[in-house]
Amino acid sequence: MRKLIQGLTKEYKEYFSSLENALNEIIKISTIARKAGYDPKPYPEIKIAEDLAGLVEGFIGIPKLAERIRVLSGRMPREKVAFKIAEEIVTGRFGKFDEEMAATYAIRTALAILTEGVTAAVYSEGIAKVLIKSNMDGSRYLAIYFAGPIRSAGGTETALTPVVADFVRRLLGLDRYKPTEEEINRFIEELRLYEREVGRFQYRVSDDDVRKALKHIPVEITGIPSDNIEVSSYRNLPRIETNCLRGGALRVVNDGIIGRAAKVLAVVESLKIKGWEWLREIKESSRKKSGFMEDVPAGRPILSFPSAKGGFRLRYGRARNTGLAAVAVHPLTMRVLQNFLAGGTQLKIETPGKSGIVLSVDSIEPPIVRLKDGSVVKVSYRNFNDIKDKIDKILFLGDLLVSFGDFLYNNKDLLPSGYVEEWWAEEIREIINEKFNGNLKEAAAKVSIPSEALQKYINYPFDNVPSIDEAIRISQALQVPLHPAYTYFWSNIRPCEIRELHNWLSKSKIEKVDGKIKKIRGRMDQRIKEILERICLPHRISGDEILIEGDDAFSFSFTLGIHNLKNVKINDEMSTLENLYGLSGVKIRDKAPTFVGARVGRPEKASKREMSPPVHVLFPVGLQGGSQRDIMRACEKGSISVTVSKRRCPKCQTVTFMRLCPKCGSETIQELTCPRCGRLLEKNLCPICKVEAVCYDEQIIPLKEIVEEACRKIGYRPKHVKGVKGLTNKTRTPEIIEKGILRAKYSLSVYKDGTVRFDMTNAPLTHFKPKEIGCSIKRLKELGYTHDYLGRPLVDPDQICELKVQDIIIPRRSIDYLIRTARFVDELLEKVYHLPPFYKISRPEDLIGKIVIGLAPHTCAGVLGRIIGFTDLNVCFAHPFWHSAKRRDCDGDEDSIMLALDAFLNFSREYLPDRIGGIMDSPLFIIRIINPQEVQRQAHEFDVASRYPLSFYEETLKGSNARLFMEKIDIVKQRFGSEKQLQGFGFTVPTSNINEANRESRYKKIKKMRDKLRAQLQLAEKIQAVDAKSVAEIVLTTHFLRDISGNLRAYASQSFRCKRCNKRFRRVPLIGKCPECGGELTLTVYRGGIEKYLKDARNLIERYEISKYYAQRIHLIEEEIRSLFESGEETKQMRLSRFMKA
Repeated sequence: MRKLIQGLTKEYKEYFSSLENALNEIIKISTIARKAGYDPKPYPEIKIAEDLAGLVEGFIGIPKLAERIRVLSGRMPREKVAFKIAEEIVTGRFGKFDEEMAATYAIRTALAILTEGVTAAVYSEGIAKVLIKSNMDGSRYLAIYFAGPIRSAGGTETALTPVVADFVRRLLGLDRYKPTEEEINRFIEELRLYEREVGRFQYRVSDDDVRKALKHIPVEITGIPSDNIEVSSYRNLPRIETNCLRGGALRVVNDGIIGRAAKVLAVVESLKIKGWEWLREIKESSRKKSGFMEDVPAGRPILSFPSAKGGFRLRYGRARNTGLAAVAVHPLTMRVLQNFLAGGTQLKIETPGKSGIVLSVDSIEPPIVRLKDGSVVKVSYRNFNDIKDKIDKILFLGDLLVSFGDFLYNNKDLLPSGYVEEWWAEEIREIINEKFNGNLKEAAAKVSIPSEALQKYINYPFDNVPSIDEAIRISQALQVPLHPAYTYFWSNIRPCEIRELHNWLSKSKIEKVDGKIKKIRGRMDQRIKEILERICLPHRISGDEILIEGDDAFSFSFTLGIHNLKNVKINDEMSTLENLYGLSGVKIRDKAPTFVGARVGRPEKASKREMSPPVHVLFPVGLQGGSQRDIMRACEKGSISVTVSKRRCPKCQTVTFMRLCPKCGSETIQELTCPRCGRLLEKNLCPICKVEAVCYDEQIIPLKEIVEEACRKIGYRPKHVKGVKGLTNKTRTPEIIEKGILRAKYSLSVYKDGTVRFDMTNAPLTHFKPKEIGCSIKRLKELGYTHDYLGRPLVDPDQICELKVQDIIIPRRSIDYLIRTARFVDELLEKVYHLPPFYKISRPEDLIGKIVIGLAPHTCAGVLGRIIGFTDLNVCFAHPFWHSAKRRDCDGDEDSIMLALDAFLNFSREYLPDRIGGIMDSPLFIIRIINPQEVQRQAHEFDVASRYPLSFYEETLKGSNARLFMEKIDIVKQRFGSEKQLQGFGFTVPTSNINEANRESRYKKIKKMRDKLRAQLQLAEKIQAVDAKSVAEIVLTTHFLRDISGNLRAYASQSFRCKRCNKRFRRVPLIGKCPECGGELTLTVYRGGIEKYLKDARNLIERYEISKYYAQRIHLIEEEIRSLFESGEETKQMRLSRFMKA
């Protein structure tokens, strides 16, 4: 693999070599252990993928495919490779296939290449089948049957699948699909039924656009049933095999072809594919994306309305812990927002993307608040504890740091940048280069400040802020705008209000010290007070006076022209900033032209992965273990009857479910039987019944004997071992009981594939300090970190190091679970496989250097990683390439990690459920070494500049598209093939500590929904950029009313559940009890579930005086509930004649 990555440095060659050596050692141990015969296969089942090409060949199964993909990848971009390979499959380069098989292979392979090869379920199960069918006129066309897993491909890749299919159709000489009017109407009916009964799509599209798309798409987009909900109008159509919803097909058309019409059109035009020009006609308005305020669950506050003044100020830049969709706020912003935000909390944002996790950066602007006594203060670490309980209104939330790369990836127009320290420094740099020929000393002499100081102001603008006196001299001498630290939110007010401020200032008492203004005492005027609050000028109230003190007094008075109070000319036709220039004589830039709306999304996560309910071992106990599926309880019965794999010993003919015969120790052979007639078969199809053979049956197994032997072998007898009611894998192969006993001993839960996992929210990191991750300098040097990111020898825990591409920093909350997992693996090696322990971990530091596998839920290929430290936050910090190799960004989702030896030892494909999507979230392959060119495109557009040029900030004022500026800012894609593709990354905004953020969101700490709602609304009432009444109305309409109505509908159409075996029934069986086990039946929806939000809904309407319409809706719902549950309680039967007389 290392040979496939061009331009590797010696450092990275050694790094990748160390990862490979560590992995080889794990493979060696697991190979020896697997030969003992206790697992489904006598070898480790996780395959190693060298690169994208290897992954695709491994999943598709066509020989020599990888070699050809590698050749083509060196010549053309990935999209062209996908289409070229599809063409070569159809034309017979890789062997002869019939038309349908060639089309299937071509489409699946193309989609595999487009999705970086890691989402196997997408192209093996997301595309259920490809058929050649007939139009009504007899011509033949291509039909693609989509299934649910296609969702994991991503919108653009999903949308390109029909384009690939059309390309294949032409190669096969097939006609286009000609839909009937009934088929089009059926699709539209399904689409709207899905939205009502199942869930929303990412985009809202009109019926007209759906109709237009279906008429023009040259292949049939159909699918297999995804939900057991049937259409009512257009049923039993001859070319549509089901009346149920086809969720995969709906998503391809709605969120793919129509929702991403512009992106699809760009690709087909670049590839010169004809027949898709109609995409231009898809109306932009009909593809309205759901906004961040579309759904607001109770308890998750709206922090700022869209573009509302006083919300988050957009600040361009990337810190070492942001980018790849992750954004940042000041740590004090998190605290001021009552800790609803924590490191890793998802933030739904207005732009540039849909969402991102939020982290902390302490060099950007903190919030500004008004206290209960009327004072306005900028929040700082020094004053926070004194003011935290006195905050009355949050006037400004602080900065929201967003990287240029996120605007670039989302193909967004740049929004005007606020005037920030970096911009100011770039303007000075430009002036020195142009007017002083780069002579810093000459420029410093003109300003009358030391050249060393001016150098610091330019190179390190975050740490070095000039005094107000120096800032004014620099502005006057160099003709640059006033420094951002002394610039207020002037554009929030009108010119006439400047006049009011100027008049107020002229009548105020001004106190000076050494000729410099230090305090302004002005008459308390509510109008002036309100204006000062809007420009976020710190001040306080003393009696009947407004006091402005310190640098704020100096900069405020200077900006309003204190030196020219008499000759004041304020022109109402000019802008506020132009008037201020006329008053002060220096240019004043707009501090905050762009505010970004946001609300709290999902809370951060760091917790063990558990199935529901939790399981210790994949071993069936049926109903014998009770509701807890307790194997220890079940073994009290001696023997139990369960459905398990059927195997036969060739020597002694013993029938068992074990790989090794329990009597003679020989390897057993799987037996095929007909599930209908029970005869033994040699082939997969019964010649009599014509049904597929199975390799399992119901067996009576001596559970007590097996458990006793396992406990004896382990030397431990747990009180409880939780198994499963029944197995769902194809062969019904169970795990050995010993593994369950050991997991119970160490309180571990097993996942569906036999692995133990820990889930954590994804967070990006490109640089770290040794002290931040709890790793000693000595240990870091052993791991290859010998120098900091500037090339200096590593000697100080405060130095900044560049994170290696496959190293990760895990949450401290995971340490105990991973240590227990390591001990489980070691004891398993010793007691079961009779091998020496491997991990030998006794303290947290022993985890450092250990190899793990990272895996995203929608993929089937894990990525090798190495632990190098710990974070206090509930996130997994890792390089953007590591997350992207899993096909993830950092928008709020969580992935899992597993210790590598646990995965290689215990994972088996035999355990995976035999259903569509069953192979998702399983490490069928692992990517051993990350090739930056083969991760998803979002990471290719990750910006790694150390500073943004002046022209960038100026370009934002024009609203130019980010893609027009990509050549001027250093992004990863520009480094491919060079030594800098993996290292030498920069960041534009510093932060002192990546762990500074709040640890846990308040949303998780508050347990009751009523308390969460109360806290949400209390915060809304404090934020200037939020209207609490509107929040209450949104929560009412998008959460409460929807929940109440949905539960009411569910009650009327609910199923029934057996209390004992949990089997569900659409209707109550005639015998009145469970026909399977005789257990008592119960409802699945109760009155309490319907009414749980009624009281809260009424309280919202009354407290915020929301429209009477909603009060009437609640009243009608209450009447419906009463009629449903209480009708008949006070009524009596009577004769009709008596009723008529009444």
